[in-house]
Amino acid sequence: METLVRKAQCGDAEAFICLMEECKMTMRRVAYSYLGNDEDVADAIQDTILAAYESLHTLQKQEHFKTWLVRILINNCTKTWRRNKRNVRWENSCHSERIADTDRDRADVEFRELLMNLPEDSRAVFQLYYGEQFTTKEIAAALDMKESTVKSKLHRGREQLRAELS
Repeated sequence: METLVRKAQCGDAEAFICLMEECKMTMRRVAYSYLGNDEDVADAIQDTILAAYESLHTLQKQEHFKTWLVRILINNCTKTWRRNKRNVRWENSCHSERIADTDRDRADVEFRELLMNLPEDSRAVFQLYYGEQFTTKEIAAALDMKESTVKSKLHRGREQLRAELS
């Protein structure tokens, strides 16, 4: 990925497209954990891709590309959520989606429903940790919080989910 980032920073549009293809599912899952509907997710991802393309030259360490991109995405999701705050209902977002027949799709739906039971500020932490396999250090950098805070949110969230599943 670092080679693609270097090429993209030198103006290679194909390399940038490849980077976006590699990150598209991560962006979709993270955005969905924040916004809960396909239209807002698509808008946030589109804004993120544009912002990343325009400011790729500001990225200093190529190995942090994915964390940097997720941070941009989270900022865009937050803007979108605030703009639509009155119209978005987190509790009902999972019920409006079509439930597919495959086991993987069912697991994804169950994971999203579990995320909706968590406090709003813990959803992104769980999505990045369990959904995207980010380390606590990477999550702390992406969400601009201390690593100990990330660990606390994971611990409290696991306790809450354990209690709900019992």
